[in-house]
Amino acid sequence: MSTSTSATAAPPGLLARLTRGEGPGNAMGLFGLLAALVVLFSLLLPGRFDTYGTVQSMMFQLPELGLLALAMVIPLISGGLNLAIIATTNQCALLMAWIMSTWLSAGAGTPETVLVVAVALLAGLLLCTAIGLLTGFLVATMGVHPILVTLGTKSLIDGISIWLTRGTVVSGLPESFQWLGNGVLWGVPVPFLALILVAIAVGLVLTRTSFGVSIYMLGSNLEATRYSGVDTRRVLIGIYTLSSVLCFVAACLMLARFNSASAGYAQSYLLVTILAAVLGGVDPFGGFGRILGLMLALVVLQVISSGCNLLGLSQHLTLAIWGLTLIAVMGVKFLVAPWVTERLARRPLLPERRG
Repeated sequence: MSTSTSATAAPPGLLARLTRGEGPGNAMGLFGLLAALVVLFSLLLPGRFDTYGTVQSMMFQLPELGLLALAMVIPLISGGLNLAIIATTNQCALLMAWIMSTWLSAGAGTPETVLVVAVALLAGLLLCTAIGLLTGFLVATMGVHPILVTLGTKSLIDGISIWLTRGTVVSGLPESFQWLGNGVLWGVPVPFLALILVAIAVGLVLTRTSFGVSIYMLGSNLEATRYSGVDTRRVLIGIYTLSSVLCFVAACLMLARFNSASAGYAQSYLLVTILAAVLGGVDPFGGFGRILGLMLALVVLQVISSGCNLLGLSQHLTLAIWGLTLIAVMGVKFLVAPWVTERLARRPLLPERRG
């Protein structure tokens, strides 16, 4: 009598995660790409790239894009998109800058400065919350794709901001507030520390709360989520509200770093946030994505930008290299990864036994 153990393929869930770029494989791939870029630029720029000054400079430049990418990634995971993140950030910064520059008198003391700054921050937070609630309500009730809704809110917010300011820059902030965007703690820039804390908080929300689980469920299958008893309208409103609140944090750092606000700041970051999210393993159709992958992708893009800047290359060429990097990663993910997973599926995990 003989017994045999049939060959078993790799778990389908694992294969799906590998194909979509989920799990440790995606993070390890980004770590490998980051290491290769660091080595390349260190060889091309000996004594210039591999210095703490360069690292600190990158940590100062990364937070604005990082916070905006976090504001974009939450709607992306839900299967949506928020094209209004830059407009929301700029209008929030303009409101806070106007309050600080108008209400603070010359030679104002510490109590008055603290009070005015607190009022400005509260006003900015309320504005972003209102924009998020409105956007989420429209997405949840209109029945059209979030691209159209957020494109409309983006145009509305930008139009109001430009009309009120006539396209000018609003400046004149207290020096104590500027420390938030230019200060250093324990040798690490304060904006970078803020980015890390916010990223951890967002990661915990996505992975440790029922709201976060609902976001992934929405991105995977909206109708199935609705029939499972989840209040999808409430979740959608929460998604775009949280995205807009993250825009408030980005506005605070940008305002403190640049000591000014304008409706035209950071407009080029909109598509880069989507690029970073997809590069980090976020499925553009929703349902999959991790904050760790996004952060690694942001570091990769920043290393490329800083290295090209030190080499004296054009900023436009840097943007082209970013796009080429995304195309290369997508080629590996959707051409090479399916081939590998197919081979893994056919390969037996346990050898056949005969006895």
